[in-house]
Amino acid sequence: MIVAAFREPSEVVKPITYDHGAGVDLKVEKVMDILRARSVGSLRSERLANMIGCCCEGDERLLVAEFMPHETLAKHLFHWDAQPMKWAMRLRMALHLAQALEYCSSKGRALYHDLNAYMVLFDQDGNPRLSYFGLMKNSKDGKSYSTNLAFTPPEYLRTGRVTPESVVYSFGTLLLDLLSGKHIPPSHALDLIRGKNFLMLMDSALEGNFSNDDGTEIVRLASRCLQYEARERPNLKSLVTSFMSLQKETKPGLNEKLKCMKQHSQLEVSLINIQV
Repeated sequence: MIVAAFREPSEVVKPITYDHGAGVDLKVEKVMDILRARSVGSLRSERLANMIGCCCEGDERLLVAEFMPHETLAKHLFHWDAQPMKWAMRLRMALHLAQALEYCSSKGRALYHDLNAYMVLFDQDGNPRLSYFGLMKNSKDGKSYSTNLAFTPPEYLRTGRVTPESVVYSFGTLLLDLLSGKHIPPSHALDLIRGKNFLMLMDSALEGNFSNDDGTEIVRLASRCLQYEARERPNLKSLVTSFMSLQKETKPGLNEKLKCMKQHSQLEVSLINIQV
C-alpha cells in the first residue's frame, strides 16, 4: 500500500481494493463497506490515526485519514538510522498502543486485524498512533493476517476467525518487537523465557540502558499475551493498568527521537510505504 503526503499535509488518501469471490453481491458488499467505514470513522482518539472520511464508487474505495508524517514503528525500531529507540519511548509506546486498543474495544470495535509494527505511525509531535486500517478488514475474507504464520494467533490458524483474544496475542508479538528491536517468532521467544534466558531477548542496541525490573515485567506481560489458550490471556484494560505503572514522570529521549524523525520529513511531497 502507498500513502501519498501532499504539500500542506493534514490528510492522506488510502485506496483499497477487494477480491470479490464468486457469488458475492457487490451492492451488499459496498453497503457493508460504508457501514464499517462509518463505524470506524466515528472513533476519535489521540491514540489513533483517525479516519476522517471515505467514498465509494463501483469497486473503488477511498479512505481519508489524518496525516502521520514520521513513518512507522517498523522503520524506527528495525531500520533506524541515527539512533535506536530509547527505552523510555518503548515503554510509552506499549502504553499508547494498549490504550488505543482498549479505546477501540470500549467503542465496540474490539477486532483489530494483523496488528504489527507497520500499523503504528508517528504524528507531528512524535507520538505513536495506531492506524485505523486494521479496524476496516473483514475477518471472513480469510486474509486478516498478512504476516508470517509464525506470528499468527493459534486460534486463527484453527478457525480463520479473529477474536478479541487474538488481538491481545498480536499485542504480545509487538511487545517482543519493542524488547528485542527485532521481529522474533513468539515460539522462539517463549523458549528463551521458559529457560530464564529472557535477557537474550533485549535489544543489544540499547547497550544495557534499560531497567531490569521493567524488562522483566514486560517479558512477563508478553508471555501472558502469547498464551496458547485464548482464555488465559489478559484483557486490554489490565494491560493498560500494568503499563501505566511502568511509566516514568519524565519522558527521556523523546526530544532526541523527534529530532531523528524530523530528518525524514524535509520533502514537500513524500511517499510512505506501509506494508499491510
